Amino acid sequence: MIVSMIKIIFEIPDVSSIKEKRNVIKSITDKLYRNYHMSAAEVDLQDSLSFAQIGGAVVSNSKVFGEKKLQKAFNMIEKETPVRIQDVCIHSEEF
Repeated sequence: MIVSMIKIIFEIPDVSSIKEKRNVIKSITDKLYRNYHMSAAEVDLQDSLSFAQIGGAVVSNSKVFGEKKLQKAFNMIEKETPVRIQDVCIHSEEF
């Protein structure tokens, strides 16, 4: 079993409340689940108003398949969401 994981740190510009930040994050995690069938959640920086960290994972039998799927998900976030990417890390582990 291969678990491929992604960690994305991004800035959310023009956000004035935690509620607005949560709406942006919820929108992103919903798209990841709906379009790429992956688990995703805010995993750090909850106290920051303008920054967020999302973690996501895909379970498969292929490292290449999992990492390609996560790269496509990252490309979607980069193109379709109002955030500025600060850092991204994709890796896989075998269990």
